[in-house]
Parts: sequence; C-alpha cells; structure tokens
Amino acid sequence: MIDLVYNRLTDFAESAVLRSAFEADAVVLTPHPRAHALYADKCNLVLFSDGEVLTRLGVPPEHVATLASGAPRTVEVKPTNAATLGGERRTLFFKPAAGFGSRAAYRGDKLSSRVWDSIVGGGYVAQALGLPSERRVSIDGAESDLKLDIRAYTYADRIQLTTAHLYRGQMTNFRTPGGGFAPVFLLPS
Repeated sequence: MIDLVYNRLTDFAESAVLRSAFEADAVVLTPHPRAHALYADKCNLVLFSDGEVLTRLGVPPEHVATLASGAPRTVEVKPTNAATLGGERRTLFFKPAAGFGSRAAYRGDKLSSRVWDSIVGGGYVAQALGLPSERRVSIDGAESDLKLDIRAYTYADRIQLTTAHLYRGQMTNFRTPGGGFAPVFLLPS
C-alpha cells in the first residue's frame, strides 16, 4: 500500500486515481494541493513584488520592505504587455507560472523567436533578472567560480534543512565538475 506520494507533477487534476485517493483521504500528497496553490504558484510573486498592492491590503510596512528587498519585480505575461516585455526581455527571466525544476524557464537574452511566441501565448511570469551569487572552489588544484543556489526546506513554519547547490550554466545541475550539494554553515547572530 502506498500512503505518501511526492508529487513532482503539480497538476493535481492530471491523475484521476491520485485525485480520488487524495479526496478519499487514502493518501498524503506532498506538496499538498492547497499549500502548492498558496505558496508555489509563481503568479503569487506578482503580488509579493508589488508594494503598492501589499500596502493597500494592509500588509505591515516592515513586511512590505522585506518583500521588496528579496522578491524580484514580477509581472504576468499577457498579450497586453507583450510588446513592452519584448523590448525589455534582455533584463528579464521568464518562468511558467505552474512549472517546477527550471523546466521551460528562460533568460530573456537567450530567447529564440519561437520560444518568445510560446511565452506570449500565456501561462508565464516575467521576473527581473537576478544573477546568482558565486563561490570560488578548488577543482583538481585549479580555482573555479561556480554559481550558488541556497535552498531552505521547511515544515510547520520551521526550517528543517538548508542546502547549497554549486553549478555552472543556466540552471542548477549535478553534472558540473566540483558542483552538486555543498555544506551551509549557520553563524550565530
């Protein structure tokens, strides 16, 4: 009997069997569909990066400031803003709103016309390009700079695990020589 499913395909309506098992409380899905809708849909980044809307919603100013310093400006890609975004695309990063694992995510300065047409077709957000930090490592005695991606895994409002990924290229991977998981050391405040 399977009682927990780690669901990488987050279109929860895709599998009728999985959906009926979930609705019958016969399986635990992770991510939970409600949690995914609240926290993983990249369209939420449009809201989180709009200080004016957050202020109108009554979000305390210190939270608005925190989000402004950490959430890159994000807008939904629509036919009505496609021309503007097309002109700015070299400074943007495009992500499918419901995607995961860097699938179909593109730096605007590397887009072909065919890919741009599919992005304009809908289901994407455009985000201000934020370049990753880098870490100098020694690989077989030679110094090399690798990009760094830090992730915090949480449960019940607490960080359970922090990891770093070192990589070269457009997205994190485990094929980069010297790359992969790296330790994260937390210093006392």
